[in-house]
Amino acid sequence: MSLDLPDRLLPPTPQQTDGPLGAHWDGRGTQFAVFSESADLIELCLFDTAGRHELRLPMPECVDGVWRGYLPNARPGQRYGYRAYGTYEPRAGKRFNPHKLLVDPYARQLAGELKWHDALYGYKVGSPRGDLSFDRRDSAAYVPKAVIVDEHFDWGNDHPPRVPWAQSTIYELHVRGYTMRGDGYFEHDRGTFGALGHPRTIDYLKRLGITAVELLPVHAFVRDRYLVERGLTNYWGYNTLAFFTPERAYLSDGTLGQVKWAIRQLHAAGIEVILDVVYNHTCEGSQLGPTLSLRGLDNAAYYRLLPSDPRQYINDTGCGNTVNLSHPATIRLVMDSLRYWVQEFHVDGFRFDLGVTLGREDNGYTPGAGFFDALMQDPVLARVKLISEPWDIGPGGYQIGNHPAGMAEWNGKFRDDVRRYWKGDAGMRPALAARLQGSAEMFDHHRRRPWASVNFVTAHDGFTLEDLVSYNAKHNEANAEDNRDGSDDNDSSNWGVEGATTDAATIAQRERTKRALLATLLVAHGTPMLLAGDEFGQTQDGNNNAYCQDNEVAWLDWSRAETPRGAALRDFVARVLALRREYPLLQGHYFQHARIEYAPGLRDVFWFDEDGIELNEDDWNNPNARLLGLRRAGPSPAHEQTLDIVVALFNADGSTYRFDLPPPALDYRLLLDTGAPERRELHIADGSVDVAGHSLMLLAARVERAALAPGAGIAANEPRVLAAEDDDEAQAA
Repeated sequence: MSLDLPDRLLPPTPQQTDGPLGAHWDGRGTQFAVFSESADLIELCLFDTAGRHELRLPMPECVDGVWRGYLPNARPGQRYGYRAYGTYEPRAGKRFNPHKLLVDPYARQLAGELKWHDALYGYKVGSPRGDLSFDRRDSAAYVPKAVIVDEHFDWGNDHPPRVPWAQSTIYELHVRGYTMRGDGYFEHDRGTFGALGHPRTIDYLKRLGITAVELLPVHAFVRDRYLVERGLTNYWGYNTLAFFTPERAYLSDGTLGQVKWAIRQLHAAGIEVILDVVYNHTCEGSQLGPTLSLRGLDNAAYYRLLPSDPRQYINDTGCGNTVNLSHPATIRLVMDSLRYWVQEFHVDGFRFDLGVTLGREDNGYTPGAGFFDALMQDPVLARVKLISEPWDIGPGGYQIGNHPAGMAEWNGKFRDDVRRYWKGDAGMRPALAARLQGSAEMFDHHRRRPWASVNFVTAHDGFTLEDLVSYNAKHNEANAEDNRDGSDDNDSSNWGVEGATTDAATIAQRERTKRALLATLLVAHGTPMLLAGDEFGQTQDGNNNAYCQDNEVAWLDWSRAETPRGAALRDFVARVLALRREYPLLQGHYFQHARIEYAPGLRDVFWFDEDGIELNEDDWNNPNARLLGLRRAGPSPAHEQTLDIVVALFNADGSTYRFDLPPPALDYRLLLDTGAPERRELHIADGSVDVAGHSLMLLAARVERAALAPGAGIAANEPRVLAAEDDDEAQAA
């Protein structure tokens, strides 16, 4: 690409004055627009393909903080960046340094890699004055360049699957790690969208029963300097450089079209694509971090600074800085990015990393924050799936259940309580019941539905399922932090042996526990999320913080899926997911509070003990109780005058117990026995059934309502709604 371009930018036409930000090619030239309300001057910097020659052109016009200019003959493929002139006074929150090339916050594509060098910093690294010093070295040779793009892509008849929330099953995966060790891919496609959209990947997801993949961050990100210098890298990608740009390492052909192609292939199979997005902080870090983009363009607008000392950054994220979503231009940046991924890439939803940070105003977190208001009313974004990680490290940072109606939230309490129950902790019966019913105490308000609780037992951050039952403690030595990183609170159990073992009894116990954990996840009301690889026993050898392991520690080992144990567990997961699709009672379409009676004595939900007797307050408060019976009832999808009844029997004790099933006596069939997964038939003698230790059993019956209440005169489609005076105990439940 030569630099045979005009020597000045033209001012925008009246039609371009209120146009979009970024670089937009119109077929004859490119309109450039970038926000900086405090800069004295912004220069557009154009580069040849080799990056050796630079042409600097002042932006001719600034209106309302947006600098604009039009460059004839600037075409797709042209590389560019910005330089911002202004005051360098860190104590006042101003960090302009025109010697630093800045990445366009709206860049659609980047060319080149970030190369760590002291010239990337706005101050002199090592100076006794720290960031109060000023560095005059040019950083252009070390910074990736933005690229003008042509957005055209033939989507054909692509349309979003729009899977209803209650029928959704999310599968969290890493684009690179998912296919690096898989068979059947072209070598150059491994670890990229080229492999994600491959028929082999999609067939596997369909056979498993997945309705949505949630991709760890795919925005262009930076590998932290301290990791690179230790021979490690930022594998997870929670270190964003550009909110509009796909990560280059995930594009085997280097084009944006590969991302769109992969999403089109997944959509054709009925699978949605959800992106894990990081808008709470950027890769520029604290005041001692590099100047790469937002910091150099308008530090005080884009970042939250301490009011008493604007030199310092508010660090509610633990990553050095916090994006300032109280500023209109920053809200616009994030909203434009989200809409871009929906409209240009057809993504189906977002999971917001550290979502509480996005809802922080000057006085702390509020579900009525400006960003949330903008998000929930947006006609493009309001129709896609929105999920928040409802915590950060700031004051009052745990806000589960306190996000706007219409958003789902990761439920960390589900993870913790279900782990503790199956580990055998005392007093977990009430907590398990709450998690099974969609965590209503947190989510049943503002007309929300159980799907708002995104339930998970494992996620990328923490032990895999295999490691959860194999290690009592983390083993993160490979991260070169002396095993200090990662959580020490894992609620795990190795069942007698730390790590891998050949002991048959220990292996059997671990497999039984994994099945119980997975089955609990998939029969609980709410939206289940599986961690990729858990279904066949993926291990990270006890590493519960593999964020820096871009290697076989974190890449999925698909050979485990071909072992007898791996194949059996994979088939088990597919079977439970099929049951979840077949029985709406397992999905949870509303919060059940035992207030609906379908026949005399048959409420929509009923809790009982091993004697088939309804639990009372003393039973719930018994710390030694590790058995629990749950019966759900509701209209069958087969026929409106037919009821489905599903019974789940939980035994976290080490011994087999006999459960008496509560009346009415029904012709139950066995759906699932995690203690004996190969079992298909069940004999119920005298209304009782044996449930093995550390196991969950699932039964179902389908019955005509008239057979349950002959002559009662209750219409099949008119269940009785219990009022408090009718049934105080049901109301309390």
